[in-house]
Amino acid sequence: MAANQTFERFAYFGVSANLVIYMTSELHKDMVSSVTSVNNWSGTAWITPVLGAYIADSYLGRFWTITFALLINATGMVLLVLTATLECFKPTCKNEICKASTTQLTLFYLSIYTIALGSGMLKPNLSTFGADQFDDFRPEERVLKVSFFNWWTFNTACGTLAATMFLVYIQERFGWGLGYGVSAIGFLLATVSFFTGVPIYRHKSRMGESHAKEFFRVPVVAFRNRKLHLPSNPSELHEFALEHYIAAGRRQIYHTPRFRLLDKAAIKASKTDGSNPPCTVTQVETNKVVLGMIGIWLLIIIPSNFWAVEVTMFIKQGTTMERNLGPNFQIPAASLWSFVVVTILICLPIYDFYFVPFMRRRTGHHRGLKMLHRLAIGFSIQVLAAAVMYGVEIRRMAVIREKDVTGEEVVPMTIFWLLPQHVLLGLANTFLMGGLLEFFYDQSPEQMKVLGTAFYTSTVAAGKYSNSLLVSIIDKFSTKITGKSWLGNNMNDTHIDYYYALLFLISALNLCLFLRAQRRYIYKKENEIQVNGIQILKAEETESHVGKA
Repeated sequence: MAANQTFERFAYFGVSANLVIYMTSELHKDMVSSVTSVNNWSGTAWITPVLGAYIADSYLGRFWTITFALLINATGMVLLVLTATLECFKPTCKNEICKASTTQLTLFYLSIYTIALGSGMLKPNLSTFGADQFDDFRPEERVLKVSFFNWWTFNTACGTLAATMFLVYIQERFGWGLGYGVSAIGFLLATVSFFTGVPIYRHKSRMGESHAKEFFRVPVVAFRNRKLHLPSNPSELHEFALEHYIAAGRRQIYHTPRFRLLDKAAIKASKTDGSNPPCTVTQVETNKVVLGMIGIWLLIIIPSNFWAVEVTMFIKQGTTMERNLGPNFQIPAASLWSFVVVTILICLPIYDFYFVPFMRRRTGHHRGLKMLHRLAIGFSIQVLAAAVMYGVEIRRMAVIREKDVTGEEVVPMTIFWLLPQHVLLGLANTFLMGGLLEFFYDQSPEQMKVLGTAFYTSTVAAGKYSNSLLVSIIDKFSTKITGKSWLGNNMNDTHIDYYYALLFLISALNLCLFLRAQRRYIYKKENEIQVNGIQILKAEETESHVGKA
């Protein structure tokens, strides 16, 4: 599974890392439309996990959904290689004006969106299937599972680093067809490595076929019972005995004092007309858990904008700066993103081997930090990074004025000025990437784990889409007010500093709202039983803290 994740991310980022450069240099699109296209495509790749989660949880299961997604992704890879290699699919130039035909653009977009669909269906299922290999009912495996999401992020970073260090260089130096061909080979290795583990994989049952119907039934029954008196004691609500869940191999979720209106769905049948059976407390709490995660999800959209900026604005900004290392080598602008990944690779082992044990001793918490506290640290570092981004861009614009740089000349300022913001965002991602994946997986109801992982991927998608919207609004607003876009094609005659300042302000405001929300968030509580389903080990809260309702 680890090798599969490394190679799959190598293949994906081999396509995505330099895509904005491919669109501007090979397809001859302008910067705003290229940034918007990349964000929309990337957003699709991060929203289709919802489809993959639904198919896996309701129909095919994790393994067969992964298999189906691998086939779709492979088809997209082949199409992309053909698009970048065959001359008949490349734009033609006349009088030094190059433009891609409708057919060429159609095939290109078909290939990358096929990759987005396949990659999207893979994302929630691969990580969830990997987590399924650990048995929560065995103490030694439960401890290992705490580290799993950190090392999953580590392997993701390894594949990403290889793509941003080597593939982008191959693409710019030796050709896009060869670069995308190497990506396709990486994906082939990912597929082979996944299927080599088939004899030893653990497979969890889907525990039912109608999770969606069960989920939507709760608010319907609650609305039907809206005029009934809600018992003051939660024990008077309808719930099966714990033995029922033990026999079914499922977890019972205990009552929490939030979203109290939904509790009316669990009013016992003796207090209703008897024609419709009440929902159980566990069914009601499943809905409460999902609603609670949605509240956190909404506050992650703004921070997810940084993942869009890293692979769009940073790259275009880097192309304007001095990139030479010696007389014969020029650093690809997209390769600077590798410092984000290198920071993650350095910091994640430190976090897992030293920081977590240290915090365990200080807090007594088995994770070291509560999950939302970990996210809050990551968001705080992002705000600091936004301030640095603004400061560096102010400096770049000052150099342009001092040196009287005109047109699209290279700014006499080394690209390594962009290094601090990349390192800070890499440090932020150390807390965020594994933390978000762990939070949404852990807090999801047992029968909806893949959907929970899709919550994580959809936050990235929402960030991409919202960043596209933000860029479009800034472009239209600035053009209307000043007659010239702040985000024009000539990066030396723009105001990216205004864009970064806005990102800093909304990120700081979002952080304040998140800190308030995390104090009020109530973590899921459920029973824990032995793997043989005979004896109760203990009933515990997923997190030691229960916030106020």
